[in-house]
Amino acid sequence: MENYSMLEVAQVRNGKGIVALTNFRRGALIFEVAGKLVTGEQVWRYWETDPRLGENCFRYDDDHYIDPDGRIGQYANHSCHPNAGLVRRGRRLLMKAISPIAAGDEITHDYSTLLGADDVWKMRCNCGEADCRRVVRNIGHLPVATIRRYRRLGIIPDFIMATRRR
Repeated sequence: MENYSMLEVAQVRNGKGIVALTNFRRGALIFEVAGKLVTGEQVWRYWETDPRLGENCFRYDDDHYIDPDGRIGQYANHSCHPNAGLVRRGRRLLMKAISPIAAGDEITHDYSTLLGADDVWKMRCNCGEADCRRVVRNIGHLPVATIRRYRRLGIIPDFIMATRRR
């Protein structure tokens, strides 16, 4: 699934992002988040040397992250009202359309869906959505209605939900 011919990295609202070159229907798989599997400890080391490397990692399980450095996943941006979300299928982390995406649209996901309640990372949001939360934090800070919606869409991994109950 590493064929990115339906996508391009282009200038978007917040720098570079992933833009659709074709339409995607709701539920369509868009791309696989590929990269090197690293530990949480390695991500913390990234923060000490190059924080952008740490910011681009995707939580994969309790203590592992995918570092997409040099791959398209590196350009996946956040939105408080995303059109895509991340799902685990076996050992793969895939970006899936959660609403129809038109050619020319930026593909965005909600970072909070991969930040367990044990994650301390946060950032100021500049997504521009009417319902912007202003600050992106871990799953424990999402409104209950948003969590319910994301769970129905299947875009919050079970291991992230489990951190809310610990």
